[in-house]
Amino acid sequence: MAHVYKVLLVLTAQPEGGYTVTSPALPELITEGETVEDVLANVQDALAAVVGIYADLGKPGPCLWP
Repeated sequence: MAHVYKVLLVLTAQPEGGYTVTSPALPELITEGETVEDVLANVQDALAAVVGIYADLGKPGPCLWP
């Protein structure tokens, strides 16, 4: 069964165009996109990469809300 977690994302519009997303709960998570839809799709890949890095390092993940 899949789990759904919530994580705070900070979406910042860039002066030159596009957006950057970061997360206070996951400082390693940072991604960009030209549109809101692009950047939110990129968040999925970035989150998977961060979770993989945590697993590879044996680092416990942050407390996320199911």
